[in-house]
Amino acid sequence: MGTDPEVVYRIATENRLLAAEVFAGLTPAQWRTPSLCAGWTVREVAAHLCEPLETQVGTLGLLVALVRHRGSLDRMVDDTTRRAAARPTGEVVAGLRERAATRLAPPVVGPLGPMTDTCVHLRDAARPLGLDVGPPPAGWRPALDFLVSRAAGRGFVPRHRIAGLRLAATDQDWRHGDGAEVRGPSEALAMAVSGRPAALEDLTGPGADVLRARIAPAPPAGSRRHG
Repeated sequence: MGTDPEVVYRIATENRLLAAEVFAGLTPAQWRTPSLCAGWTVREVAAHLCEPLETQVGTLGLLVALVRHRGSLDRMVDDTTRRAAARPTGEVVAGLRERAATRLAPPVVGPLGPMTDTCVHLRDAARPLGLDVGPPPAGWRPALDFLVSRAAGRGFVPRHRIAGLRLAATDQDWRHGDGAEVRGPSEALAMAVSGRPAALEDLTGPGADVLRARIAPAPPAGSRRHG
């Protein structure tokens, strides 16, 4: 993961501005559309992208919040997101747009974690709406590098999911791993590795069925992590 932090922050900013533009044009019905993030509508996804820009909880604050939610990061994220989603849509869009350039670098995952969030959650919202809006292949590259890293195993991707698989992007020169190959666009690889079954239809290769079998059923309410 040798990506220049400045590049990571730039991609995150661009994705947030793109997401804000999408959210600003949605109808009330579109805001209520179920997203690819299990249990969340497009509204919750938008709020989730905006909420950390406004709070920027440090390590101590994170520990306190975890204790309050009985040690469950998933429960904490779901709770804070739903409270943020209760605000008027205009406030959510404005907050995301005005704070798009905020630099987040939480413990363990650093700036790559939040940047990957912007890539994945933008598509979590846009894909069910039938909108072809998302990062270009170059924007997915650092996200892919992160998702196959050790750091991503702490909340993003269960390590067993990609074990023994060779991931190969068809829209840029990116490869990872050894074993049965899974081929497809960078977006589809990143979304599938992140646990989104909808992306599997865009993947081919002898490893695609293996990956499909490893993606668990949708988690229950309160379990929002990427894996």
